[in-house]
Amino acid sequence: MSSSERLIIFDTTLRDGEQSPGASMTRDEKVRIAKALERMGVDVIEAGFPVASPGDFESVQAVAKAVKESTVCGLARALDRDIDRAGEALKGANSARIHTFIATSPIHMKAKLRMSPDEVLAQAVAAVKRARRYTDNVEFSPEDAGRSDFNFLCRILEAVIAAGAGTVNIPDTVGYNLPHQFGGLIGRLIEQVPNSDQTVFSVHCHNDLGLAVSNSLSAVLHGARQVECTVNGLGERAGNAALEEVVMAVRTRRDLFSCDVALDTTQIMPCSRLVSGITGFAVQPNKAIVGANAFAHESGIHQDGVLKSRETYEIMRAEDVGWSANRMVLGKHSGRNAFRTRLQELGVEFSSDTEFQSAFDEFKKLADKKHEIYDEDLQALVNDTTLAVDNEHVKLLSLRVCSETGKVPCAEITLEVDGKAQAGSACGSGPVDATYKAIEAIIDSGVTLQLYSVNNITSGTDSQGEVAVRISCDDRTVNGQGADTDIVIASAKAYVNAINKLYTLVERTHPQV
Repeated sequence: MSSSERLIIFDTTLRDGEQSPGASMTRDEKVRIAKALERMGVDVIEAGFPVASPGDFESVQAVAKAVKESTVCGLARALDRDIDRAGEALKGANSARIHTFIATSPIHMKAKLRMSPDEVLAQAVAAVKRARRYTDNVEFSPEDAGRSDFNFLCRILEAVIAAGAGTVNIPDTVGYNLPHQFGGLIGRLIEQVPNSDQTVFSVHCHNDLGLAVSNSLSAVLHGARQVECTVNGLGERAGNAALEEVVMAVRTRRDLFSCDVALDTTQIMPCSRLVSGITGFAVQPNKAIVGANAFAHESGIHQDGVLKSRETYEIMRAEDVGWSANRMVLGKHSGRNAFRTRLQELGVEFSSDTEFQSAFDEFKKLADKKHEIYDEDLQALVNDTTLAVDNEHVKLLSLRVCSETGKVPCAEITLEVDGKAQAGSACGSGPVDATYKAIEAIIDSGVTLQLYSVNNITSGTDSQGEVAVRISCDDRTVNGQGADTDIVIASAKAYVNAINKLYTLVERTHPQV
């Protein structure tokens, strides 16, 4: 594809996606997702907001060193210290981009920044010039562009392009625009900004009205050639434009779009599962492209039509986005090489021999419980094995639950807390409730359980159950995940994982503050 025909995919799962309540990721988890995005062929990976915290800085630095093919981007407000921190974090990248921004809508300039339009314009230009000290690849965003004055938007875009912004991104920060408005805005900007031919126009749409993908596609039809999106539509509030929906809409409707993406779309499903497993945000069954029902047909008429000709009710092939019926038939007598080989085929890499051995040991345990091991089981197993966080505070050692008709369920649990084994017991309205109360009898965390959800990883009564929980304490919120063929044990794993994340959660600066 020539550059004029290519739609650049800018993934911000690791930055904007992480701003979802409870979706914080460790450095190693970010690297795993970044490598999956690289395998998919994502053009730009926004790895984080380096000035937010030392952990964010280290994560961006680690992604910059790990990723070789994609451009790695760091976000920075239009402030010298932000830009310098981003530049430092990106030093090890093969290809680096600094993405700087400042708000341009009247309400943001007056109420948040307390700056005049001329001051905002001057600061934007200065930020782009400072970012150019570190890389020629600089992106500028006028925050809340969807509610900004059009003439001022033209002025500031012309100025930052002249200063060296190779990409200008137009965000619908609060998801306020409708598709015809937003697409029209992009078209007008390209037409009226005098030096618009010297930059790539990008869009970053939020989903507050459920229109993030529609707005993004409308912008592409009007000349935008970069879309900022996230895997599974992850993001704060109602989320961002879903990468998989944008990509497959453009790929499927080539009759309307004069551009195409350069992604390996068969990597969409593995990446979706990885992000869901790490963040604890389950994908709804009826989610387009990656939902469990996305290619399911229950209606007899639909089934008959698909059997006769797939195109009657399917506009794309499930295999093209990574759905498959592949099954790994390995048992307890299978060796390390077969296990490692299949995981490599699934795009799973281990950072150390110790991590691989831990996953292999868990595989052996699972093989004793479950006759057939599917690819989904392996991905869940790897997620579960690598969920342990640095300085793990609590570990699950053993759990015994008694649940009987007509009797109150009771749980007995042993945890290792800071290296010391402690036992506790409790009764509850059900086995999971009793288990959580037994855990709290030991650690007394004072948390509030906000969400508890269970999903089966594969079909069958011996399927692993994947549990996601969300807990909060004061103003901190985290997600926890766990998987096991025993759903109560999976529940305990998820709760303990969340507790550990809560203990290791660090304060982060929000980019819009």
